[in-house]
Amino acid sequence: MALNKEMSAAAAVAQLRDGMTIGIGGWGPRRKPMALVREILRSNLKDLTVVSYGGPDVGMLCAAGKVRKLVYAFVTMDAIPLEPWFRKSREGGAIEVMELDEGMFEWGLRAAGMRMSFLPTRCGLATDVLARNPSLKTIESPYADGEVYIAMPALKLDAALLHVNEADRLGNTLVRGADTFFDHLFARAADACYVSTEVLRERFELDADTAKQNPFERYLVKGVVHAPLGAHPTYLGPDYGWDMDHLKRYNASATEENGWQKYVEEFVTPGESEYLAKIGGAERAAKLKQPVF
Repeated sequence: MALNKEMSAAAAVAQLRDGMTIGIGGWGPRRKPMALVREILRSNLKDLTVVSYGGPDVGMLCAAGKVRKLVYAFVTMDAIPLEPWFRKSREGGAIEVMELDEGMFEWGLRAAGMRMSFLPTRCGLATDVLARNPSLKTIESPYADGEVYIAMPALKLDAALLHVNEADRLGNTLVRGADTFFDHLFARAADACYVSTEVLRERFELDADTAKQNPFERYLVKGVVHAPLGAHPTYLGPDYGWDMDHLKRYNASATEENGWQKYVEEFVTPGESEYLAKIGGAERAAKLKQPVF
């Protein structure tokens, strides 16, 4: 098949390099590309700059020592407000950080996707964001309105990692959840986008209504990884809810002696097939309650 973009998770991660800036889609504990994150944990990648509306993706990469710098608006698992391994890394000064207002973060992705060096925004004005990020600049409107804005710099990505409900081998994607978050901006801000998917089709044949669930163009997608339950333990609407029992166990690992090593040995090192078996597979995932926001 021409233009077949299917690849394994290991092949996708093999495209990444030490020191890259990696954007991770989703939002907190929602629709995170966790199968790809676990594959990074199994790899030798290091010194990454991670850009994320963060959840356990960020925490696990911090725990594994993969992160040199983190650009974020928050790092949370919602019901567990502060991601535990992110917290340990911040408190220990183990990572360089750039903390942004959520709107500034979005504007930075938009600027990168538009190939602009920055975009003006009121988000973050009159807050400590400027004090905490002295590299950020303000800009005065060139018109007679006297307005001053933050010049939010582009958040340019070397690669973006996303998870979707369905994809085909050409790189077309469908997001069936009620909220697409900002994944389309991550895809456009990146030089290369790798997508994991619950369901992989040979080639979509869509009606007009279903085509509206396609969030970004297929030319942006460099690789498609078939990864059933690939967002677990985060939530993937409407397919399955978040696995709060698993998230609580992961959270507890941050306060246990050798907790991260034990988590890795049980859930990461054995590989994805073993992981799915340990969490109860599709049968249990189907019973996970979907959160109501």
